[in-house]
Amino acid sequence: MSREALRIEEDCTHSAKGHFEAARIWSWCNMGLGLPAVILAALGGVSALKAMPIVAGILSILSAAVTTALTFLKPSDRVSGHHVAGTRFNSLKNRARFFREVELPQERDPKRLTRALRALVKERDELNQLSPEIPRTAFVWARRGIRTGESSYAVDRSQAAAVREPS
Repeated sequence: MSREALRIEEDCTHSAKGHFEAARIWSWCNMGLGLPAVILAALGGVSALKAMPIVAGILSILSAAVTTALTFLKPSDRVSGHHVAGTRFNSLKNRARFFREVELPQERDPKRLTRALRALVKERDELNQLSPEIPRTAFVWARRGIRTGESSYAVDRSQAAAVREPS
């Protein structure tokens, strides 16, 4: 049971980090398209007022194209979806860790432990099905961040060091 809980924790760590990286990518996309759309529209309006019809026309077309991309891609919706998924995976990871470190050593009823573990597995599977797909770039960045310790707790690192170093 402990090993399965650890698998859930590891899966949730990777999924949460991947979703947070995806949210960051889509946030950049939202800013990278939204800000130019506003600036182009404003410059197009100024050009029209200054009787520069060609410049105004070009800027209006560019503004419409960028705004269309924003509407089609919906990066702000994607940011929200990935952030919510990442938060839910973190929550599940915390509950799996609590199960493994607190409940598992103390609980003596194997049926209750099995039910609790099955509930964690079921929730992980449902989150995987309902969450948006993590882009490959976000996955790579997440994996790199996890390997460099971005998703680990200081208390866990100090305990690991204490286990390796004899007193």
